[in-house]
Amino acid sequence: MSSTQRIESLVQKFSTFQNWEERYKYIIQCGKELAPISEEHRTEQNIVRGCQSQVWLHADLIDGKIIYQADSDASIVKGIITLLLEVYSGLAPQEILDCPPTWLEEIELKQHLSMSRANGLASMIKQISLYAMAFQAKQNMEKLV
Repeated sequence: MSSTQRIESLVQKFSTFQNWEERYKYIIQCGKELAPISEEHRTEQNIVRGCQSQVWLHADLIDGKIIYQADSDASIVKGIITLLLEVYSGLAPQEILDCPPTWLEEIELKQHLSMSRANGLASMIKQISLYAMAFQAKQNMEKLV
């Protein structure tokens, strides 16, 4: 499924909720369904800096696609990272870089987060993008040799 299709699906899902309480419940439920990150990736190196809560984010490049694993110690943050992974995990690095997080405005998530949570969201997006840039650079280097 393309990033556009993933985003359209999320936007559609969020449009079915009557209010933000329902949306928060959905986000928390998404976090409960997130596969736990393996203990070997729950390291200091994988902590997302800039988040008030603990957030771990790990990425592997498998068959040209980035597979992200994540976890958090806060239920709402765990749900938010789950939404990010729903859009970005399993895409090629360039697809991720070509998919700005404007969809977060479409589902009105940013507007309903505290300042510290919004900063944490920005940090998670930045880390996802940094992984994509690193893997894209690696792929480009491999093409040269």
